[in-house]
Amino acid sequence: MDKILEGLVCSSHPLPLKRVIVRKVVESAEHWLDEAQCEAMFDLTTRLILEGQDPFQRQVGHQVLEAYARYHRPEFESFFNKTFVLGLLQQGYNSLDRKDVAILDYIHNGLKLIMSCPSVLDLFSLLQVEVLRMVCERPEPQLCARLSDLLTDFVQCIPKGKLSITFCQQLVRTIGHFQCVSTQEKELREYVSQVTKVSNLLQNIWKAEPSTLLPSLQEVFASISSTDMSCEPSVALASLVQHIPLQMITVLIKSLTTDPNVKDASMTQALCRMIDWLSWPLAQHVDTWVIALLKGLAAVQKFTILIDVTLLKIELVFNRLWFPLVRPGALAVLAHMLLSFQHSPEAFHLIVPHIVNLVHSFKSDGLPSSTAFLVQLTELIHCMMYHYSGFPDLYEPILEAVKDFPKPSEEKIKLILSQSAWTSQPNALASCLSRLSGKSETGKTGLINLGNTCYMNSVIQALFMATDFRRQVLSLNLNGCNSLMKKLQHLFAFLAHTQREAYAPRIFFEASRPPWFTPRSQQDCSEYLRFLLDRLHEEEKILRAQSSHKPSESPTCSEASLQDIASKAATLTETPRTNDSEKTLIERMFGGKLRTHICCLNCRSTSQKVEAFTDLSLAFCPSSSTEDLSLQDPSSLPSAQEGDLMRACVPGLSEEPIVYNPSTAAFVCDSVVNETAGSPPDEFFCTDNTSVPNESTKILVNKDVPQKSGGESTPSVTDLLNYFLAPEILTGDNQYYCENCASLQNAEKTMQITEEPEYLILTLLRFSYDQKYHVRRKILDNVSLPLVLELPVKRTTSFSSLSERLSVDVDFNDISENLAKKLKPSGTEEAFFPKLVPYLLSSVVVHSGISSESGHYYSYARNITGTETSYQMSCQAETLALATSQSNLLGRDSPTAFIEQDLENKEMSKEWFLFNDSRVTFTSFQSVQKITSRFPKDTAYVLLYKKQNSTSGLSDNNPNSGLWVNGDPPLQKELMDAITKDNKLYLQEQELNARARALQAASASCSFRPNGFDDNDPPGSCGPTGGGGGGGFNTVGRLVF
Repeated sequence: MDKILEGLVCSSHPLPLKRVIVRKVVESAEHWLDEAQCEAMFDLTTRLILEGQDPFQRQVGHQVLEAYARYHRPEFESFFNKTFVLGLLQQGYNSLDRKDVAILDYIHNGLKLIMSCPSVLDLFSLLQVEVLRMVCERPEPQLCARLSDLLTDFVQCIPKGKLSITFCQQLVRTIGHFQCVSTQEKELREYVSQVTKVSNLLQNIWKAEPSTLLPSLQEVFASISSTDMSCEPSVALASLVQHIPLQMITVLIKSLTTDPNVKDASMTQALCRMIDWLSWPLAQHVDTWVIALLKGLAAVQKFTILIDVTLLKIELVFNRLWFPLVRPGALAVLAHMLLSFQHSPEAFHLIVPHIVNLVHSFKSDGLPSSTAFLVQLTELIHCMMYHYSGFPDLYEPILEAVKDFPKPSEEKIKLILSQSAWTSQPNALASCLSRLSGKSETGKTGLINLGNTCYMNSVIQALFMATDFRRQVLSLNLNGCNSLMKKLQHLFAFLAHTQREAYAPRIFFEASRPPWFTPRSQQDCSEYLRFLLDRLHEEEKILRAQSSHKPSESPTCSEASLQDIASKAATLTETPRTNDSEKTLIERMFGGKLRTHICCLNCRSTSQKVEAFTDLSLAFCPSSSTEDLSLQDPSSLPSAQEGDLMRACVPGLSEEPIVYNPSTAAFVCDSVVNETAGSPPDEFFCTDNTSVPNESTKILVNKDVPQKSGGESTPSVTDLLNYFLAPEILTGDNQYYCENCASLQNAEKTMQITEEPEYLILTLLRFSYDQKYHVRRKILDNVSLPLVLELPVKRTTSFSSLSERLSVDVDFNDISENLAKKLKPSGTEEAFFPKLVPYLLSSVVVHSGISSESGHYYSYARNITGTETSYQMSCQAETLALATSQSNLLGRDSPTAFIEQDLENKEMSKEWFLFNDSRVTFTSFQSVQKITSRFPKDTAYVLLYKKQNSTSGLSDNNPNSGLWVNGDPPLQKELMDAITKDNKLYLQEQELNARARALQAASASCSFRPNGFDDNDPPGSCGPTGGGGGGGFNTVGRLVF
């Protein structure tokens, strides 16, 4: 029969005739044949299958072999024995090579035919050894796929025990050697299918024997981390990622990132190759593992690897966005790489040139999937442009391309950036390492205490959070200048863009410290603030004079040149400047004007003068319940000392300081928010139980002050401001010298604010002099801080008309409650109502302690822009000014109180920050209000209020124009380069510190130490490490420009 079949298939008969005869041969298999005939038939069919010249011969061989093996199973079992199969696998078949896929297919079919025979067990044992040998020989993808098919159908052929681990490891290596040189779609699809079969085999083995998984993954990492460039591992390894349980991410990443045997070069190679896996079309979870490894490296502070890999691979990842199959994973990795690379714009700028083309291409196809993708990409782009503002030439084409897609809110952008930075990654992967010292979750930067420098730190943070002032400082072009303003700009830039948790302001401290301040000693923050603003103001005047003196030369701002031109600058102070363009930055931001009017009560002659101020020093209202009233310490008042630097005014506009003596001044304690200070009061009365040393008489104005239990009042800032502006009778030792009378006379002194500042600085005079014990004491009284403050401003110039309307005839021997009626003007009351200018609380500097020579300063602050609620607030203020009568000013709740309460409730949810030297945390306005009630020694000292209904001259710089992407102006290149350089240095420091700690952790037990202070403790204390950070031996601030 075998001869007939052989002659038939080789004959030239028609194919249909051949098929009929073959069918007859197959049917004859049911008849009995002797062993020799069966063996001859098995030989022939084997030869046809393995060496057939055409598909027909191979098909005939399969049909006849299956038929005869089914009916003559013992004979086939004898033929298809262990020796025969071993010969096929090791030597091949005649001219057929042993690695030919036909041999594996033949063995696969043979196993199916004898599956029920006992001898199959011997074949299984043989194949367990042979398949391991075959895999070690690195078969091609096609052969490996056929082997996978065989092992999938016959799992008994898979090596067992320890050999199974070896088999999996060798199979991983084999996959790493796969290559596909063809670029044709058909061949590529076949290649992907083959790789998928092999990876599915590994998945089945891992499920059946979990002990093989970790060694297999170790082999994967060994392959991709190899630094041998002669053998690049195949991207086909990506097919294995989808089969790794996601629950193992934490364990595996920890093992990789903390293994001391893994060198940086190997880790870099591994990460780069994993990113290359994004090109594999059917791989799932590759992006998840790549991002997990990036986060793991950040957690153990291996920033050098992250920087190198990001810069090397960011463009490749971006290019993968063009391919739909891999786009979601590529976008996830791209977003993480860009958002975490926050120390420099270098990575983002590598892909900037390619963004516009990509956006236009996807916009044109109109597919829903493309639109959804562009929405995500646009959000990412806006985050990056917000973080790296200052490149309008690069960003304007992008803004134009994405203008039709929604822009995320600033709050959302800040949240995304704060959660994505390398230094914000949780350190759970390295439990024995201390907490990362990157920026806090607030995104704000602290200031390292350089040794009792909290007075400076608190002031600088308050000024930095004054948004309009900060933007003006950052927008100045000060290249080549070595002025104090340049140093302040440098400090502000670092506070905004550094990756450090806290910055050490050594250079600025040395440049801004008043000469009489003893280093490393506690000082008065208010005194420092006045000195700083005065220095900046005088410096700008000098620079202007220098510029006008040498218009053709650029200013060099050297110390010598500043002194040489100082005399010329003095002329700028002789003429009052009314044009905003002629004012210095300090005058525009903090400068106001205060008019003082004195009327002699004897001859009715008047004198007045206008003084400039940068802050107002508010004394406390004397309380009737105070048994021992201390006089305000003259040194704590804005008196003329140290070159008028302690005056509450911009020096130069007036030589006479504002002296406000609470021991002789009348005062108004008014709890109503919209009380118009300076307007004539309805009622005066004298309190008998208030005694002031060396004073026999005193006029007091006391209006329904809210009383606490025990009779003590809780004054508000509005009360202190009204007290400051209340009329004062100059009598006794404080009499006024009247030139008309040529003698000392009793007089009435009145002050009015005629020009309001953009930022109103209020200093609460808390330090008093105890005449009994001759010591300085601190007034610990709680003061209510209104969120909304209305400043009475009277811009009228005809002040003499006011004097004529006042018919004052004061008899100091008969002071009675009717005195107010004598002081009341006879004209219309509306003429005396100043305009109420609304202000919002921006920052509060708190002093913690009981004396000015000791204690600690910290500050609360928030971001307020000039246009925030401006229209609403200004309308409310004007309405109240017109509609409020004098009666409800005195006896009823003001409508402004309800407005303040409404805004206060809204502000509860907004971001307030607590700046405590190195430590910056989120807080709330409620915490600001209750600080003194919770901690009696912690009292508000300096307040910063932001004027509403104004843009502070920033209208020319529209953030929507693309120039100021995140609201802040673009930084000068010199500043940006310095920040980028320091950020890289910081990351290197963190990496070195992490490695040192890892070495220590390996030889010592881990310990946990709580970070931060208990909520029941005050927010901080002063000293080299005051405020929860900085100043220690290992502080990162030691390496700062």
